Amino acid sequence: MYKIALLALEDGSIFKGISIGDYGKTSGEIIFNTSITGYQEIITDPSYFKQIVTFTNPHIGNTGINKYDIEYKKICVSGLILNCIPSILISNYRSNCSLREYLKNQKIVCIANIDTRKLTINLRDKGIKNGAIITVNNINNNYIKLARKLARKNLNYKNIKLINYNKKNYNYKKYNNHIIVYDFGTKYNIIRILKKLGCRITIVSYKTSFKEILSMKPDGVLLSNGPGNPENYNFSISTIKKLCDFKLPLFGICLGHQLLALASGAKTIKMNFGHHGSNHPILEIKTGKIFITSQNHCFVVDEQNLPKNIRITHRSLFDGTLQGIERTDCPAYSFQGHPEASPGPHDSYLLFYRFIKKLKK
Repeated sequence: MYKIALLALEDGSIFKGISIGDYGKTSGEIIFNTSITGYQEIITDPSYFKQIVTFTNPHIGNTGINKYDIEYKKICVSGLILNCIPSILISNYRSNCSLREYLKNQKIVCIANIDTRKLTINLRDKGIKNGAIITVNNINNNYIKLARKLARKNLNYKNIKLINYNKKNYNYKKYNNHIIVYDFGTKYNIIRILKKLGCRITIVSYKTSFKEILSMKPDGVLLSNGPGNPENYNFSISTIKKLCDFKLPLFGICLGHQLLALASGAKTIKMNFGHHGSNHPILEIKTGKIFITSQNHCFVVDEQNLPKNIRITHRSLFDGTLQGIERTDCPAYSFQGHPEASPGPHDSYLLFYRFIKKLKK
């Protein structure tokens, strides 16, 4: 027997649905993701910290949950919004449990059986909003008021900072090139790819200092993906600036891309509803090639008044926003999308190969 769930937006909008996750309440910034597959990778992506994800694909949960397709050791989203109740029958031999069991085990609130098309149009036309999901026994004015109050709570996403996911260093000593992964919320597939490319990897906290990084004698540093407003990472921005001055090879992904830009003197701005999906076309300016990429970001590097030492390398073909940069005075470059995919196409994997080539040079 399903409980009733209410979704409230900060503008007062109310959606009635069914609770298929943990019973209780949650709040956060509501965004929508247009990916057709890969829901397990999405909900375990640390970049979604403090966000409630709306899936535009109506069929979510039909392949269950398995131990291989995760990007972090736990669910990172604050809540989920679905169109359909997931099927009882699971169509994947690798599945260990259902999506509903997974959400309940990790105490994640989820609402299903609502018109996600209407919600997505609202977010697309009016911008992303704070919202709240609560589970209730019945619908009455008191519950509606409670949901709206929770949705309007002063949750300023621009002030959210990353919880330190990796509280110690992890060393993979089996390989050759030594890469330090500066961790802002690293997805597992970034580590998998670096290992496949023959790298020795040390994952360090985003609070690690310039001197500490140099003491580990890395061949290069990868600036990982992660959540929040990039301008809040003042300590990391200062460290990245010193790494650039030292001319250590750097490769930034998503949040790491934004942080490299800030460390180089550029600025970032928040988008109206962001990019969240796995079918985003990107133009590589130098070659004219087009890549289909995975995207997940609410902030973007402001193209106005870019410093002279920054060259634009990639641009979105959806809205023309800046998608990649490289420094002209040091071996540092970055990409706004997710070349590691998970989920998504592998078109931009070659950015990892280019990074390894820079190390060898």
